[in-house]
Amino acid sequence: MADAIRSVTIVGSGPAGLTAALYTARANLKPLLFEGLEAGGQLMLTTAVDNFPGFQDGIMGPDLMAAMRAQAERFGAEFRGGNVTGITLGDRPFRVATGDGDVETRALIIATGASARLLGLPSERTLLGHGVSTCATCDGFFFRGKPIAVVGGGDSAIEEATFLTRFASHVTIIHRRDSLRASKIMQDKARANHKISFEWNAEVTDILGAGGVEAVRVRHVDTGMEKTIPVEGVFVAIGHTPNTDLFKGQLDMDAAGYLVTHAGTRTSVAGVFACGDVQDHIYRQAITAAGSGCMAAMDAERYLEESGI
Repeated sequence: MADAIRSVTIVGSGPAGLTAALYTARANLKPLLFEGLEAGGQLMLTTAVDNFPGFQDGIMGPDLMAAMRAQAERFGAEFRGGNVTGITLGDRPFRVATGDGDVETRALIIATGASARLLGLPSERTLLGHGVSTCATCDGFFFRGKPIAVVGGGDSAIEEATFLTRFASHVTIIHRRDSLRASKIMQDKARANHKISFEWNAEVTDILGAGGVEAVRVRHVDTGMEKTIPVEGVFVAIGHTPNTDLFKGQLDMDAAGYLVTHAGTRTSVAGVFACGDVQDHIYRQAITAAGSGCMAAMDAERYLEESGI
């Protein structure tokens, strides 16, 4: 038997999606949330979260996600695992396709997030959250007085390297080319910082350590020579990919593939809202994602009330 038409369906279960679920549940909209194969989002890959308000002593990333999920569930949000395989926005109600059948919904909140690009090394996955990070703002504090490496050469990499000098004893920027892609003003700032050095024409071939990062092994692409650099942290800053493949050709996106929102969290299709990292390529924090999830829920509630559907 097919589901009744839902008032609100949420796709994505990070801080944005779970906050949207909490707010729509409290508004008695009985939201259905699809968690995806990586339930909980990027915070499931982190260890201690010290910058989420309300947790004086910090909280483990998976514990924070579990608490947010339980809170939304307490107010009546329904959760389903597995991935959404397709979404049709051309007709109303909207249709969400899954391996277990389709769901029709009057309003849709997209909270599918963005995935940090990684180097693809087995050791990188093993040490993610244990010395390997993709977010300087989130984890820089844990590397006070320690030598670290930043991998990348664009604006994000140089910005993160400069930020990390507030904590680290030294920052080595590892870049596979002999020049940076970052803007000149950011390059000049990094080059003038005595805490930053550069490893040019180099790519990371391995991250060493058991239970924590101890060093990186790099290979120079021009000579083939390898060297080991002692560090206690590795920040991978080679960009993010928004998880928007489901919406290509249906919703407006920017050049990088992020969903474009206006007047809050509204997308280019009435009744479809986007929140969190899927539409935010600037802040990318758990707290800003949660805030935009609240906004999306309130926008969806107003849309349903005003449209009378």
